[in-house]
Amino acid sequence: MLAIVSDIHSNLEALTAVLADMERRGVREVVCLGDVIGYGPSPAECLQLAIERFRVTLCGNHEWALLNEPLGFHRVAREAILWQRAQLEPRWYTSKRRADRWSFLRSLPLVHRRGKLLFVHASPSHPTDEYLLRTDIDEILHELGPKLRRAFDKTSWVTFVGHTHYPGIFTEDAHFLVPKAIDGRYRLEPGRKAIVNVGSVGQPRDGDPRACYVTLSEGVLRFHRIEYDVRETVRKVAATGTLDRSLGERLLSGS
Repeated sequence: MLAIVSDIHSNLEALTAVLADMERRGVREVVCLGDVIGYGPSPAECLQLAIERFRVTLCGNHEWALLNEPLGFHRVAREAILWQRAQLEPRWYTSKRRADRWSFLRSLPLVHRRGKLLFVHASPSHPTDEYLLRTDIDEILHELGPKLRRAFDKTSWVTFVGHTHYPGIFTEDAHFLVPKAIDGRYRLEPGRKAIVNVGSVGQPRDGDPRACYVTLSEGVLRFHRIEYDVRETVRKVAATGTLDRSLGERLLSGS
């Protein structure tokens, strides 16, 4: 069984709860679509678990911004990136573990392919920073907007994305299937393209505060929602004294 996760955003409590759920389900391999860091209070701990537990980890826009510059980020996100850079960047007296985490960040690929499966953080056209949204579909006329048409052109069969923190499945016939509408389950069919947003482990934005991830087994996708100690993450955000409290408070509502 393969698990796909995305947008952990330095939320250790959510990540450990998801990993425990994976163990119960017998997950053998994990692909992470990026944004292990950003926003939350535990970047080093989440990176360490990514190194130890994920087969593949991709570069998200927050990793790119941390290694380069957080251009285009709003103030709260930019301040979080700069604070996390200070927690992670090696110094002359850095421990080997800290240096290894930094090397790991610098080595992250933008794209992973497995047969006709494509894995990216944001979209096939712009792997780190293009948003594929439900509003990119005309749901009355059942037509794909330009971004989604380009994304499907670059999709051989199924593409897995994150970035928006909103789980669901784009179909080539211009539908967006939310997990509740399909009972959290979708069978992949040969010749039928799909773009699957796996949601967010550490900062859901679909109104459900539970962590979200996807498994794939024998051609069937399943969305999983996992409860975790949200209030502990909220407390840790406030305890940094630097991260904006809104980064913790928004977790309570999943918005």
